[in-house]
Amino acid sequence: MPYERPVNATALSKEQKLSLLKDYVKHYEIEAALDRSVLNRKVRREEFDPLLDRIGELLLQESKRLVDEPGPVHDFLEANPVPATMEKLLPRDFRVFCLALNALKQWVAAEQSATDGYLLGRRGRDLCRSAASKCIVTGEPLGADVELHHPVRDGRPPLALSARGHDTVEGQLSARSEDPVEASLIALNRAGNRSWAMLRRGCLDLLGRPEPSTSRASAAGARTFARKAVEVSNLSYAELLSWLDAKGH
Repeated sequence: MPYERPVNATALSKEQKLSLLKDYVKHYEIEAALDRSVLNRKVRREEFDPLLDRIGELLLQESKRLVDEPGPVHDFLEANPVPATMEKLLPRDFRVFCLALNALKQWVAAEQSATDGYLLGRRGRDLCRSAASKCIVTGEPLGADVELHHPVRDGRPPLALSARGHDTVEGQLSARSEDPVEASLIALNRAGNRSWAMLRRGCLDLLGRPEPSTSRASAAGARTFARKAVEVSNLSYAELLSWLDAKGH
């Protein structure tokens, strides 16, 4: 049956959402004072191995089915041939597998981004930013470089942290990150004391969708950061935005 995105049956007013978020922030402010690790809890990927194996098997099966089936994928392969010297080394079913894997990556990024709207609606990320005035990690006032961080990836909303507070929390696990994109970007962040919010602004600006910035220098710095991030990650600006959404940054 066709996939249907989970939808919350209980609609909340804006006032209810803000009240919920303020209680949520207060909860973590108390909990993090006792044990900061509550701000970065992750289940091991291995716990989902049976599910991931089924997804991988389905990808392989569908790739073999689509490789010779008339339709858009077959036409795409025909319209985008690989050089003759490479053709025997890149089987057509493997090329379809790579295309399907990329489609899955975009789907996961979109679906994971949509989880923030389950409780709070389409403007949920904006509400998360307005629910707190200070960082619960550092105590400093929240400024332009607010980072949205998920303490647990189980549907609960992200918390608004300062760039320094977010780096402090992520530093607990990021040094051994298994995500090559994250590993490369964290090194870039630390080298220039940058933030994920800055990367997002730079990508949006270079895609022609600029967000308000504190100054021209800040906007230029964000664009420079985004260009460097594209170089080290091998992702496009749009793909970086999808990655940021998937990570909750």
